[in-house]
Amino acid sequence: QVRVVESGGGLVQAGGSLRLSCAGSGRTFSNLAMAWFRQAPGKEREFVAHISWSGSTYYADSVKGRFTISRDNLKNTVYLQMDSLKPEDTAVYSCAAAGGTTIQASGYTYWGQGTQVTVSS
Repeated sequence: QVRVVESGGGLVQAGGSLRLSCAGSGRTFSNLAMAWFRQAPGKEREFVAHISWSGSTYYADSVKGRFTISRDNLKNTVYLQMDSLKPEDTAVYSCAAAGGTTIQASGYTYWGQGTQVTVSS
């Protein structure tokens, strides 16, 4: 069993930055692939970024060059550094664990409760 808890959301102006954290517990965290997804009101959940157990990363085109996913296995934590934020980045951001290489939300077993990110124009 794995538990993941997100933190770090909030309100920021366009062009600003936020860093989200996802703290994991339970199974050996360092062996798990992790990902961030987001869901805006009235829209489907969408993939944002993925990091493998070895640290390889992959990003959605919409955030490439602005967001950075990283992990600290000693702290059992995954981060999402979000820079140059845009109003269209406004969404609930969720951390997911144990999905292998997929970017499909259905492929992930463990989910956090989500954290709200609001970007004002």
